[in-house]
Amino acid sequence: MKILLLGYGKMGKTIEKIALERGHVIVGKIDLQNRSEMDNLGKDDVDVAIEFSSPESAYANITYCLEKGWPIVCGTTGWLEHRKEIEELCENKKGAFFYASNYSIGVNLFFRLNRQLARLMKGQNYHASMTEIHHIHKLDAPSGTAITLAEGVIAEDEKIGGWKLDPEDGEGFIKIKAEREGEVPGTHIIRYESEVDTIEISHTAHNRAGFALGAVVSGEWLPGKQGVFGMDDLLKNLD
Repeated sequence: MKILLLGYGKMGKTIEKIALERGHVIVGKIDLQNRSEMDNLGKDDVDVAIEFSSPESAYANITYCLEKGWPIVCGTTGWLEHRKEIEELCENKKGAFFYASNYSIGVNLFFRLNRQLARLMKGQNYHASMTEIHHIHKLDAPSGTAITLAEGVIAEDEKIGGWKLDPEDGEGFIKIKAEREGEVPGTHIIRYESEVDTIEISHTAHNRAGFALGAVVSGEWLPGKQGVFGMDDLLKNLD
């Protein structure tokens, strides 16, 4: 499979390594410095693009790929105010777009566990909050994974009005604390507190390999399809 990498930081390099180990070919490694090189690639030169760039570049990269007719897998967060526009463009172009806030299979199982716990906790006089910890190079806060987890809790309890980043109090919404330290790949802790006890579940990534493998597997799955997809679609087909 011919893969175009959009974003060639630490994550892009890890994706490249795993893709090559799985027998794929990297036809381009695009960063801000060489973005014009994409213009030299035709529709048939790319089977799938995998996008892990920056919040500022993601929207333009995704739009370019859909206009070009390339299926695209995106893992960049912090641009989702444009998601509706991208989904409409994907539909209009009869393209294929795959987005996930986190490509780790373990994290996506954690998403399911999170919603199950939220259902159990509904009406039990516990207050939900969250802490996410990432490396100092991560540009957006809270993380896309934290937002997905918060949305999972909110979907299960209509009394929770939303989430807020680092508010002074957390009444009526989920308080998310974002910490940036060292080279931490990612830790997410969901906490339910009452006057008598605290219940926590957490997920800690040990390295980037799990995220990168999930992105490559998504890239292997996407070509030949049409529409907007996510990890639930992939996992259903892997069951």
